[in-house]
Amino acid sequence: MDKNAPSRHARALNEGEISEKRTSSPKLKLESYIALQVKKRRMSLDLKIADVAKIAHLSQGMVSKIENAQVSTSLDTLNRLCDAIGLSISQLFADYDRPEGGAQLTKAGQGMEVVRRGTEKGHTYQLLSYNRGEKQVYEPFLIAMDDASEVFPTFSHPGHEFIHLLEGRLQYRHGNHLYEMSPGDSLSFNSDIPHGPEVLEEVPIKLLSVIIHDSGDK
Repeated sequence: MDKNAPSRHARALNEGEISEKRTSSPKLKLESYIALQVKKRRMSLDLKIADVAKIAHLSQGMVSKIENAQVSTSLDTLNRLCDAIGLSISQLFADYDRPEGGAQLTKAGQGMEVVRRGTEKGHTYQLLSYNRGEKQVYEPFLIAMDDASEVFPTFSHPGHEFIHLLEGRLQYRHGNHLYEMSPGDSLSFNSDIPHGPEVLEEVPIKLLSVIIHDSGDK
């Protein structure tokens, strides 16, 4: 892949071609979080407030206040309430204070075009996502091929690869084996072994390729 890919990706981010969207919703107060989880669980069990109150030996008013975040609940009350709806304390708080991650959105047709060996031979590579951390875990490409007469080179690189054919028909080589592929077919393999398209039987061809790097790669 082009050594300039990271900086080009950063430029694409700045220009809006690839957007990195981070979830930053305000954290719920503890009472509101408990209210949401308790009510969601009760409704999933198709129980009424009166049913839960009776099982937990609590007043309906107390259960209602808890579900509406109108009261700070004691641990004893919370234990009884959780027992009544079949939820452990650890399950109740499983999603509380969980760190939020980021998401990266690449709009259709706006993947970053990169240069790889074979690009000049009728391949078009669009990098759909780029990990800006210290190590690349994977690289997803949308690959287009439109010239059936070209002879394509084979590739070999560390890691593993997964390809999924979206459009067209081709024979794909991996080592000494040829695989006939039609739309909807997938192939996964060790990418240390020479591989690549052998015969383009029906063009244009579009395929999704995901390169998974081993822990020691890149």
